[in-house]
Amino acid sequence: MIHDKRAALSAYTSNLLSQGRVVFDGREAIEALGINRGAFLDSAERLQRRKLLLNPRHDFYIVIPPQFMSLGAPPPTWYIDALMRHEGNSYYVGLLKAAELHGATHQAVMEFQVVAAKRLPKIRAGRNRVVFYYRKDMETVAAGVVDKKTETGSMRVSSPALTALDILRYSRGAGGLDNIFTVLRDIAPQIDFESLTNLSRVTERPVVQRLGYLLDRLGHGPRLASMRTALEDRGNLPWTELDRKEAGDPDFSTEVLERDPRWRVIVRRYPEADE
Repeated sequence: MIHDKRAALSAYTSNLLSQGRVVFDGREAIEALGINRGAFLDSAERLQRRKLLLNPRHDFYIVIPPQFMSLGAPPPTWYIDALMRHEGNSYYVGLLKAAELHGATHQAVMEFQVVAAKRLPKIRAGRNRVVFYYRKDMETVAAGVVDKKTETGSMRVSSPALTALDILRYSRGAGGLDNIFTVLRDIAPQIDFESLTNLSRVTERPVVQRLGYLLDRLGHGPRLASMRTALEDRGNLPWTELDRKEAGDPDFSTEVLERDPRWRVIVRRYPEADE
């Protein structure tokens, strides 16, 4: 009987793959198979031990297609939207992963980065690591999130404009100042600067100042006039460090190379883009 139940779940997952699906909810499977929860969990555990199934969140399962057996899981693009709907959580794929999707090619994206409305622990799925960054004001940046087709449907991704702001906002996840500068160089041609202005109105002023300075340095100054005006409309603009980490580094903290008057940014080291 146990073997029959396990075989039933195996057949169920194979049928899902034949339909182009790689995820399912435990309750859905229990109902479809007509078994109790204990029997389902036993069967699911056996398939997990055989590396045919993953269970990254409670009652959420990922079927591993044959072509991804050696990797331990399909790419996160195959299941991230379903996972976040299962969690009841608004989200978007962001930071370096979004930059890669928009054409940035000069950095290795070591993790699949997701911005979410709830704090979530990271997921290890085979060789992939999905890391979540918290944003409480998701509704304010909704205009900067777009749908992108995937192999199994679609997923939410930050636009080039929102991506540019986010790699400054979550700078630790973006690989440091030089990498941020390189990514901005790569995605700047894709940025809608009107959208960037609108998004900058709901983004922390120091983030906008730093982004403005870096885009200015990359030669996009003439396209930033409206963003600069929007920044001025928010009131008195205090000085901010281009790189807060370097401001606390004794090797840089006493040396100021530039005080940019347009963006009121203090520069202790000029960023360098990768060739």
